[in-house]
Amino acid sequence: MQEIPDPMTLARFTLAQQHPLTVGWADEQVRLAELARDHEDDVMLSTDRKVARLRRDRFAPGRPIEVMLNRWLAVSDDLDVMLSMRYEGGDRSLPFVDASVLSRAVTPADLAPLADAARSCFGELRPDYLRVWSAEPPERFPEAGPDKRFLAAPLRDLRSGPVPDGLRFRIATDLEHYAEAKAAYDAVDARHPRHRRQAALQDQQDLAETMAAGLLFDVLADDRWIGYVAATATSKLGLPGFTVHELILTESGRGAGRGRYLSTLLARALPDSGEVLIGTIHLSNTGAQRAARAAGRHDVGGWFAVPLN
Repeated sequence: MQEIPDPMTLARFTLAQQHPLTVGWADEQVRLAELARDHEDDVMLSTDRKVARLRRDRFAPGRPIEVMLNRWLAVSDDLDVMLSMRYEGGDRSLPFVDASVLSRAVTPADLAPLADAARSCFGELRPDYLRVWSAEPPERFPEAGPDKRFLAAPLRDLRSGPVPDGLRFRIATDLEHYAEAKAAYDAVDARHPRHRRQAALQDQQDLAETMAAGLLFDVLADDRWIGYVAATATSKLGLPGFTVHELILTESGRGAGRGRYLSTLLARALPDSGEVLIGTIHLSNTGAQRAARAAGRHDVGGWFAVPLN
């Protein structure tokens, strides 16, 4: 394994690969600092044997602790990668490898050597796929499987969108509708079994923390509760602002085209302290993708999955 670059060097690699549309959405130095903070975890997971032991004990008991350390290695003459062993939702039965940092933008020709490197590093844990991020559209990698896309826009651009009469947000002060939100998720899961691996409702404790921060909103249609929308004050892709953390409408709240207005209402409800609204939506979730785009959010890149088995 090669010497691991420092977090700021990793941040420069990552920033250079971002979608050109996002240039100017945030100050470059601010964005580098945000990315460097993110990559501190990548470096830590490459070297911290105590954390590796805890992860080994949870996910791969009996294995050497080294199997849970991130690896920084060369996969070709001009491409280095940070590979990390991950588990979807912390589920031991859903292992994958994440290419969490690349020294340059990935191309289709890189996928085979990246997959070989993932198998070499973590093959004994039988990961299902390698997750890779790119600012390119998904059709650029036709042999890879779909994953989540990042849909984003400056808050100032989203706030000016139209909203129909009777549709509004209210800051949530309790979780009395949690069971209804859970039922709405269950209904979607029943119709689309793959949805449960693409999105899940926050547990009540996490949602209560979001509510305490003033970032959980009831969606009302003519004063009737029809869903939740929640955000967190965090950065993604180095873009400071707010991340869409929850967006769910009840069965009775769907079917009237309301989804496209939720990003606008959220942008209006959020404080002015953030610059960008961003959230991830699985490529297969065509309805949510369509609603986010209709509201003015842009696809600025996303993950795709390279099969390893």
